[in-house]
Amino acid sequence: MVSQTILKAKSEGKLQKQICKVVLDHFEKQYIKELGDVWTTVREVLSSPQCWQYAVLLNKFNYSSELEKDLHLKGYRRAFQEPLPYLPESLKCYISSTPGRFLAQKHRVGKLKEYYLLNAASLLAVLALEVKDGEKVLDMCAAPGGKSIALLQCACPGLLHCNEYDSLRSRWLQETLESFIPASLMNTITVDELDGRCIGDLHPNAFDKVLLDAPCSNDKSWLFSSDIQQATEMISHRKELSTIQVQLLRSAIKALHPGGSLVYSTCTLSRAENSDTINHILNSSSNIVPEDISEMASAVSWEFTLADGIQKHELLVLPERGKAWGPMYMAKLKKALSKEN
Repeated sequence: MVSQTILKAKSEGKLQKQICKVVLDHFEKQYIKELGDVWTTVREVLSSPQCWQYAVLLNKFNYSSELEKDLHLKGYRRAFQEPLPYLPESLKCYISSTPGRFLAQKHRVGKLKEYYLLNAASLLAVLALEVKDGEKVLDMCAAPGGKSIALLQCACPGLLHCNEYDSLRSRWLQETLESFIPASLMNTITVDELDGRCIGDLHPNAFDKVLLDAPCSNDKSWLFSSDIQQATEMISHRKELSTIQVQLLRSAIKALHPGGSLVYSTCTLSRAENSDTINHILNSSSNIVPEDISEMASAVSWEFTLADGIQKHELLVLPERGKAWGPMYMAKLKKALSKEN
């Protein structure tokens, strides 16, 4: 009995994460100004990994009816049950209102995985992009590959160009694709390690749709930084992120075909990296206009907690207990048919 208690304590200890006080103090100062009283609720969830939730995205390329039955038995249900402007039947995502993570599958060469675990809020960016069969699509900062996998569950692009600048993350991306996509479809997918800020010049007007899941101050991971010195350095360089995001957005716009759509997303609450970045682009680019996604936002508002005071072309998912999705910001833009500046 004693040994079982010790083993249980050790197991729970491994699951516990230590909050980085330097980061928390920084968040307190910034987010109480930007979110007001809402920050108290959000902070409680961000600080409690034991209440985080994970969705199960089924892989249509290796579908298992037994897995789907098992999910039902474990209390999972289909996400996105309300009518959405775009929701392919082939996209099957299951969620549970209780915290916890479904058992992960290991990578096995030559064997496709049956599902992918992810934050359900990240699928909103994919749904907003509304990819159709045969389109040329760019996933500009693609690692670890969850959104690329989700895109391929929705449609069969004529080309999916997955880019990841960091070489280690690029290998992770490649492994993810190999774990979910049959070899027969890999000829429609390209993987590059380019600096995203150069893609627009290298591939001007080349893509019908662009997904830019931008590098950001990931609130969840930053809050549990184990290296205080590194965390302090990240905070000191945080303002530089918005500059990089604007540069990536300008590159994405160049790569986008006139009339095409772009979805920008982050996993931070930071206004500077979200609305301010998008507003900077809208105010300085005559060939870009916002696209209304309020219909989609309204349809998912019962499943996700959305921030108030958001424009029709954007949304911000706020984590709360029982709906511990996010944080996730996204905005949708369209490239006008007129000539570029």
